[in-house]
Amino acid sequence: MLLCLFCVVFRQGDIWTSWYAVLSGSLDVKVSETANHQVNQDAVTICTLGIDTALGESILDNTPRHTTIVSRETSELLRIEQREFKSLWEKYRQCMAGLLAPPYGAMETGSNNDNKDSLGSDPLNFMNNILNKVPSEKLQRGGKVMRNAILSRAPHMIRDRKYHLKTYRQCCVGTELVEWLVQQSTCVHTRSHAVGMWQVLLEEGVLNHVDQELGFQDKYLFYRFLDDEEEHTPLPSEEEKRESEEELPDTILFLTQMGPDALLRMILRKPPGQRTGDDLEIIYDELLHVKALSHLSNTVKRELASVLVFESHAKVGTVLFNQGEEGTSWYIIQKGSVNVVIYGKGVVCTLHEGDDFGKLALVTDSPRAASIVLREDNCHFLRVDKEDFNRILRDVEANTVRLKEHEQAVLVLEKSPRASSLGNIRYTVLSGTPEKILDHFLETMRMDTHHSDPNPAVDDFVLMHCVFMPNSQFCQLLMAHYHAVAPPGSEQERLEYAVTCKRRVLNLALRWAAVHTHHLQEEPAALIFLEELYGSVSNDSRILRALKDFVPDLEKVVKLHSEEAKVKKQKVLTQFSNGDEKLVKTQPIRNCDDILLKVYCSDHTYTTIRVAVAATGSEVTSAVANKLASNDDLLLVHLSSAGEKQMLKPNDVSVFSSLSINGRMFACPRDQLNALTPLPDQEGPSAGSMSSFELMSSKDLAYQMTLYDWELFSCVHEHELLYHTFGRQSFRRTTANLDLFLRRFNQVQLWVVTEVCLCGQLSKRVQLLKKFIKIAAHCREFKNLNSFFAIIMGMSNPAVSRLAQTWEKLPSKFKKFYAEFESMMDPSRNHRAYRLTVTKIEPPIIPFMPLLLKDMTFSHEGNKTFIDNMVNFEKMRVIANTIRAVRHCRSQPFNPEVCQPNKNHAEVRGYVRKLCVIDKQRTLTTFSYRLEPRRT
Repeated sequence: MLLCLFCVVFRQGDIWTSWYAVLSGSLDVKVSETANHQVNQDAVTICTLGIDTALGESILDNTPRHTTIVSRETSELLRIEQREFKSLWEKYRQCMAGLLAPPYGAMETGSNNDNKDSLGSDPLNFMNNILNKVPSEKLQRGGKVMRNAILSRAPHMIRDRKYHLKTYRQCCVGTELVEWLVQQSTCVHTRSHAVGMWQVLLEEGVLNHVDQELGFQDKYLFYRFLDDEEEHTPLPSEEEKRESEEELPDTILFLTQMGPDALLRMILRKPPGQRTGDDLEIIYDELLHVKALSHLSNTVKRELASVLVFESHAKVGTVLFNQGEEGTSWYIIQKGSVNVVIYGKGVVCTLHEGDDFGKLALVTDSPRAASIVLREDNCHFLRVDKEDFNRILRDVEANTVRLKEHEQAVLVLEKSPRASSLGNIRYTVLSGTPEKILDHFLETMRMDTHHSDPNPAVDDFVLMHCVFMPNSQFCQLLMAHYHAVAPPGSEQERLEYAVTCKRRVLNLALRWAAVHTHHLQEEPAALIFLEELYGSVSNDSRILRALKDFVPDLEKVVKLHSEEAKVKKQKVLTQFSNGDEKLVKTQPIRNCDDILLKVYCSDHTYTTIRVAVAATGSEVTSAVANKLASNDDLLLVHLSSAGEKQMLKPNDVSVFSSLSINGRMFACPRDQLNALTPLPDQEGPSAGSMSSFELMSSKDLAYQMTLYDWELFSCVHEHELLYHTFGRQSFRRTTANLDLFLRRFNQVQLWVVTEVCLCGQLSKRVQLLKKFIKIAAHCREFKNLNSFFAIIMGMSNPAVSRLAQTWEKLPSKFKKFYAEFESMMDPSRNHRAYRLTVTKIEPPIIPFMPLLLKDMTFSHEGNKTFIDNMVNFEKMRVIANTIRAVRHCRSQPFNPEVCQPNKNHAEVRGYVRKLCVIDKQRTLTTFSYRLEPRRT
């Protein structure tokens, strides 16, 4: 059909009678809040449709049209009447679903050309191809590679099978496919991971279940490769087998990246009643990292795992629901993005992965406040239907217990879905006042557990209480509980009450001392409490024999901290000398230590001051002013090698530890701030050190790096992670050990980039890449994931990755190793590849610390610390769980089984602890272009 300018194709509210595709020209899509038939009165143009777009989302159900369509210019449309379209739909329902997506995804006015690319695939071509679902070229090749590899390595796996008197031709068994794949590569972490990889091929039709089931299972079920669907398919030639062997590592690597998502989709497509315990754990693990759910308790997330439904839409412009409709579901975006459209206003915002929508209409039982339209192709959602949503809310409320005082809630508990071993109901703390939370844990503490036995709930409190209850308050309350007066009753009852109270306090106090370790020596109130408690227990144990077991343990703690506190009165000087770390074994930096700090002036002279490790910015400037006998009002500035100036605030704590690799601390009056320039030595080295380390064994280098990293990691106190997350200013505590460990990561990363960019000879650069890949492999062998990731991230730095000539010369074997290593850095699905790797490794482990800090920051920023003037203890529990992962990494001593160090081990040790680097990206990029100029 041919349309002239400004011709109305149909109006909002009309009933669908035809499906249309645009052959030429363009159309405006208009929406009216009042559905007024006069197009220009209140209609808003939400997008423009160009060639190859289609209209017809409601042709099957005779619902009114959601929009008015007006031609912008002379246009040609292809029209299919409703009767003919329904006939096609009955035959090709699955293939044609995409043709019913309304094309409103662009949601903005613009020219035909502006919107053409964002409106999805050609509906005419789609109609031509509906008879055949063609797998993507890459996955089709991947399936062929896997089939050929099986025929080459284990040909018995593909053969005719008989089952219940029926013969299934050229089939594989699900369990055998999983077993084979797990054995082929270390990238395949678990059997469920392998299931997900086969599911990728199943979804694409490259692998098929003999009865056309849509989910791959690790069971005695038969599957057939696409190439074996036809009879008499020839076996692969020797040349094809050789090619497949070469491509197999890359194919497996590709499938490992896609497998977890395919596994999750498969699980979510199952009816909730058919999901196994393992399925629910996989869904639950996914929900832990969804931004929209971060405020919910873990119990609610587990409930959601059992009812979530997977929903996907292929085409940009699909309307999920319209403004004014009844709310029936709550959606969470797993992949893609959507536009939020309000009549009369157009697009008001865009939502992305991790965001949610649709909950308000369910909570308030009101109509939808906006329309939701897909902004891009292939969007995936997690959906909770209204009935399940309301049931979960009812269950949560029914399982929630609120304790009140003076009509105010002071403690909120949730019934645990898992009963205790004694069959009693267990409660989990959701929120409460600090005092009531402490009371709860003391009252519910089991008497038959030793203070060294794991008790996650109590351990969470002991670890996190410093966020909401300082040690001074904690010690005071514990002592009050220890001396609590028994309620009225018989003498025996009063005695039993007193013993129980005291034992619980002692159990908690010993757990507390074990977590805080040397930090207790920095708080006089804590030491006084321990000594006072020890004195009370010593006296009471003479009468109350049940307390005698605690005396030796408490005595050991008191003696240890008292003696170390006396030693600490003689302050230790720690030299933090801008990267020139001492070769002696690293010792923890403590709040009570003093430090020698070089502070530079604008003329590049410097003064050395002695300040406390936790000194604030104002204390440092005061010390500098006194040393220089200056009356000027000084600013404290961190000056990077690139000349970037960061003025440090007067209340910033432990300012020295925030210096970058080649950064320096300057102090100057405000009028000299613009005159500050970097020191010459901040530029870093002018020549590489390859001649020093090329003859060193890669294994020795990795071993010495791991030793040093383990020393730094061991010095990091668990509470430093808290101070870093919540802000060390509020605690007035240093995070120097953590900062040094993070600084080391950056240093190793920049070392890789520096050495490559300072290597002028192509053949030597190729040798360097090989060397770094070998060192990374040995770091992974030693379970040093921190340096492993630092090296790989250094090699992926743009200054290195752009060196095409160098990478081209790298042998294919090393390219495959690097590709495998790089896949572990894949950030998709919240770094799932890395997390799966860590689950397979036993401690000791040196973890990728930046990711752990990201997890803690995510939990902190996504949840309030206080709710209704009560501590949000669910938030404390989530953060404590991350810190417990760090504790797990250090639960075994580092003692790798390695060969005896070579004669030059001292030389290697000295080298890895004094890495000289360039930390200015612009300089590194300049060197990179000198090595390999941009190709014209």
